[in-house]
Amino acid sequence: MLSEAKLAGGTDRARALELFVAVVEQGSFSGAGRLLDLSPSAVSRAIDRIEARLGVRLLLRSTRALALTSEGQSYLQMARRILADLDDAEQLIADQGAPRGRLRISAALSHGRLCVVPLLGAFAARHPHILVDIALTDTLVDVAAGQADIAIRFGPLADSTLTARKLGETRRVIVAAPDYLARNGTPQEPEDLHGHNCLNFNFRRAEPVWPFLREGREFALSVKGSIEANNGETLGQLAAAGVGLARVGRFSVDREIADGRLVPILEAFNPGDVEFIHAVFVGGYSTPARIRVFVDFLAANLR
Repeated sequence: MLSEAKLAGGTDRARALELFVAVVEQGSFSGAGRLLDLSPSAVSRAIDRIEARLGVRLLLRSTRALALTSEGQSYLQMARRILADLDDAEQLIADQGAPRGRLRISAALSHGRLCVVPLLGAFAARHPHILVDIALTDTLVDVAAGQADIAIRFGPLADSTLTARKLGETRRVIVAAPDYLARNGTPQEPEDLHGHNCLNFNFRRAEPVWPFLREGREFALSVKGSIEANNGETLGQLAAAGVGLARVGRFSVDREIADGRLVPILEAFNPGDVEFIHAVFVGGYSTPARIRVFVDFLAANLR
């Protein structure tokens, strides 16, 4: 709220800009006074001081209406822009201090559905002023370009200016359904896989080989199968249906292993390779609080 004392002092230029815009938008000193809880004479004196300081006439006054001079029109445009910039700056600082606003998250399809989405209810209850906007996709989004606030990434990270926070890691495991093994036999050595339907990923970077470890030596074995997919959850579902074997991240088949629909095989030859899971985001002092609290929440609650 503007005060007559501050206006009389003439030191609060931002509030003087606010008053000038109010006079123009209300069309009168009295209208601006009612809006800002000031007398019409106080508003008139404030406009006089602005004009005196600038050395130009901003408003043409008559008994019926106010009209802007060309200088007044330019001043109005700049005043509105300055006030809008001030509002944006205050909102930015407020957003950093108190978690609020829209939070755009990009997560891989399987990991997002199985591990991230189940946590969102608890996060939303803890931070009711944050609007969570999550997209599940195996397509990499460009966080630096503003396509998401946070992206959850698997595996090695490309060099970038983004900040990365490790959330965990996942170990890979070969699984099969008990009925598939009953029909086709349980592989005892990696080479036994040549007689099995090995379901695989269809990523361009994915090679049709599975790594193993025997007597301290790592080696890769070529495998073949009848179906390929772009996520471990789908491969795990196919394996649980008895279609074949799958080598996937443990997180994507934990539930099926726990209830006996899938069993790990060839664990004695598992090389123990893991994929690291990171949250990537634009870091620094300007990182909004909504991003910081969500990354902290994931780091504390993801398995």
